[in-house]
Amino acid sequence: MGLRFYNTLTRQIEDFKPLQDGEVGLYTCGPTVYDFAHIGNFRTYLWEDLLRRHLEFRGFRVRQVMNLTDVDDKTIANSLKAGVTLNEYTRCYIEAFFADLAALGIEKAESYPRATEHIPEMVDLVRRLQEKGHIYESRGSLYFKIDTFPGYGRLAGVDPSAAEGQARIDSDEYDKDDPRDFAVWKMRTGDEPYWETALGAGRPGWHLECSAMSMKYLGETFDIHTGGVDNIFPHHTNEIAQSEAATGKPFVRTWLHAAHLVVDGEKMAKSRGNFYTLRDLTARGHEPRFIRYLLLSVHYRKPLNFTFEGLAQSRAALDRLDDLVFRLERQDLPPGGRSRLTKVARSAREGMLEALDADLNTAGALGHLFDLVREANTLLDSGQADRDGAAAVREVLGVFERVMGIGLGRRESLEREVEEVIRRRALARSERNYAEADRLRDDLLERGIVLEDTPQGVRWKRKGA
Repeated sequence: MGLRFYNTLTRQIEDFKPLQDGEVGLYTCGPTVYDFAHIGNFRTYLWEDLLRRHLEFRGFRVRQVMNLTDVDDKTIANSLKAGVTLNEYTRCYIEAFFADLAALGIEKAESYPRATEHIPEMVDLVRRLQEKGHIYESRGSLYFKIDTFPGYGRLAGVDPSAAEGQARIDSDEYDKDDPRDFAVWKMRTGDEPYWETALGAGRPGWHLECSAMSMKYLGETFDIHTGGVDNIFPHHTNEIAQSEAATGKPFVRTWLHAAHLVVDGEKMAKSRGNFYTLRDLTARGHEPRFIRYLLLSVHYRKPLNFTFEGLAQSRAALDRLDDLVFRLERQDLPPGGRSRLTKVARSAREGMLEALDADLNTAGALGHLFDLVREANTLLDSGQADRDGAAAVREVLGVFERVMGIGLGRRESLEREVEEVIRRRALARSERNYAEADRLRDDLLERGIVLEDTPQGVRWKRKGA
């Protein structure tokens, strides 16, 4: 049936057809670099990476643009508080962001435009809006008049006639129950950084930045715009208004949004002590690939409840996949023909890809994958597997690695460690020191490693595999 996505704008699952055959223009809202990105941010960035990878796997050439918001209310306030320039303040967080992307295996976008490097494009966009009568001035700042754009608020289901209080707002973020005229250019104030432009001395509003940069790199109409559900209003709503008011063209064809992440059922907040960055989790000994798996395991439009128990379960799931890769590589199998394992693998591959084609249903795809893992282990244990079947299974695991972005088969160091314990246990048994042999076996069992004494020697596996 082809790719299908849930379009926030139409509130429907739609067949995906790009503007140009074989090519996709993708704009992913990037970080506001006032602090380290947290795991809620990375839930969205990882899903966007999955989207890119699946599009590429299905044969599309993707041009992805991810902005870096390095000037807004938050970055300015924090840089002034720190007593450093805006560029000095944001530089370390930009570097940290790219380090986190690399650690999580997120593919690089084609462009990472910084807002401070695209002021001329933003000024040009405001001037186009001025010429068409969508902008007015108040106390030196410039505002977009929302009642000049019919259909304002459609993305978020907002009725601008329901606005209460003041007619306009200067803050970058505000509640959807109070839609108002928003600032596109803010006049110079106090010690805030500013730019001397044809609009006067000032700085851009947050919403203006993404409109100007996305259209520069992807054109006035492009295929997909993504972000978290918190971006729907006011950010993406205002992007649509100012972009379409300036060009007279549809801005984006498909809008995709990821649901929130919570921690132990509660909103993540530093005041609650449940606020985690990637660095916080890796410092506790959690590998980035376990974190990646957990954040991708739940469908992107469903809220994700992050727990450390869930992180342990993600590790166990990847251990099962690693173990299967190990068995396929090490077990001596006969040559074969059209075995049951080959048929099962082909069915699993088809099911996985159909699930991912259907609005990136990762939970469904993983269900097909672990059905295959269970069946493959059963056939390997019973001696009913052959080399062709093993190759078919490995090909399915390769699809998982490519699309989910998680490498498998990483048990070399564990293998050496366990084999050393097996050697010491065998030595203890040969010396009739059964208490020591049992202790070594029990120590491994506590770590989830089960030893099995067979006529062919000692075999080990992870508990539950």
